[in-house]
Amino acid sequence: MFKKGFDNDMYLKMQSEHILERIGQFGGKLYLEFGGKLFDDYHASRVLPGFEPDSKVRMLQTMADKAEIVVVIGAEDIEKNKVRGDLGITYDADVLRLIDAFRSINLYVGSVVITRYAGQAAADQFKTKLEHLGLPVYLHYPIPGYPANVPLIVSDEGYGKNQYVETSRPLVVVTAPGPGSGKMAVCLSQLYHEHKRGITAGYAKFETFPIWNLMLKHPVNLAYEAATADLNDVNMIDPYHLEAYGDTAVNYNRDIEVFPVLNAIFETISGKSPYRSPTDMGVNMAGFCIVDDDVVRQAAKDEIIRRYYKVMCDYRIGRVDENAVRKVESVMTQAGVDVSMRSVAQPAIDKAEETGEPAAALELPDGHIVTGKTSPLLGASCAMLINALKALGGINDDIHLLSRNIIEPIQRLKTGYLGNKNPRLHTDEVLIALTISATTNPAAELAIKQLGKLRGCEAHSTVILSQVDDNVFRNLGVNLTCEPNYQTKKLFHK
Repeated sequence: MFKKGFDNDMYLKMQSEHILERIGQFGGKLYLEFGGKLFDDYHASRVLPGFEPDSKVRMLQTMADKAEIVVVIGAEDIEKNKVRGDLGITYDADVLRLIDAFRSINLYVGSVVITRYAGQAAADQFKTKLEHLGLPVYLHYPIPGYPANVPLIVSDEGYGKNQYVETSRPLVVVTAPGPGSGKMAVCLSQLYHEHKRGITAGYAKFETFPIWNLMLKHPVNLAYEAATADLNDVNMIDPYHLEAYGDTAVNYNRDIEVFPVLNAIFETISGKSPYRSPTDMGVNMAGFCIVDDDVVRQAAKDEIIRRYYKVMCDYRIGRVDENAVRKVESVMTQAGVDVSMRSVAQPAIDKAEETGEPAAALELPDGHIVTGKTSPLLGASCAMLINALKALGGINDDIHLLSRNIIEPIQRLKTGYLGNKNPRLHTDEVLIALTISATTNPAAELAIKQLGKLRGCEAHSTVILSQVDDNVFRNLGVNLTCEPNYQTKKLFHK
């Protein structure tokens, strides 16, 4: 049963008001570095039950007439085809996705900035593509000694070499497909250029995590460390805030380490820094909107365990190194959690041991757990999905939602014409087949109507699922984890 721990309406109101106050503080022009995910912040919705994944965008929509979006991407990320782990698409593809998404809700996208540009051919191609699509593109260049060499950075040979980004609205939201894209550098470069033009402008940062006014080791903040295990971010007490105000505030190591340099840059640009601590730079009001601390603590602990499985699978695949594994294990210890608390893990493991094949388990909203086993027709995750829909719809377990007459022609198509070796259906194929069956099979129609009830359910697989299956469960809102094992001993896995 869903328990609310966060007041989303309060958050939207407080957050928009606070950002408008910050715009006024700087004379009507604010560059706002937007960290985290704008449209699909499912991490926040998992650790703060009640937080809507699109809350940040909805908040921006309340200021749509005042805001414009600048999307930032690193030239090196384009060159390396860096992939966004949660969506499985490259950063340059995600830039296009983000622009489409902003435009679909009437938020104005002003331009794209390619950072750390040093003549990369792939960056040139992407720039040309964007310009042919009618988007202004600006280039920012590497600065030797960045961020420590302040005299060079704040000079015509540093920020001065960057192309000035033309903006027209008081709130400039600077966002990116992922971390490390250069959002802060773009904001500070713009402050330099605005100052040279006699325009007063300010900078602020909007990061949901860590939440500055929660305790350092609060599970919500620890869950952030688990989520960024590959970046090795560490939550810390902000020493500058403590010294300036005598109050404890939580920030993370990168902002704290770079703050003296940022302060020097602010002072060099405008003669005085507007901030006394890195926490001062932030505008996050999420901590004030937690209405049930016990609920969010438990939700965050659950997320830490999910993140452990994610890191272990990423390590097996080769996406992260041992440092990320050690980091997430340390976070689990600090949070006082372990994998035995993952209610769906052991039932899946037990089913796999019973059958000698991969298995999966899913916990329904009422706490009942259903499992799925591997068969000649269906993989374990598909069987689990079918069994869950039956349980939710009160459909007798003996009733076949998909007959062999439907499944076998699809298998022949896959193996006989499409070159697949594995005849078993993926979850997307099962759902399509189920939808077609629903036109003549009332039980299948009833099963399809249960799909919405899966949102927020927990599931576990004893093997790493394909990207296709992973995407389907994500789109259904199922919180899926996997044991770090492949189903076969093959070296190539799709």
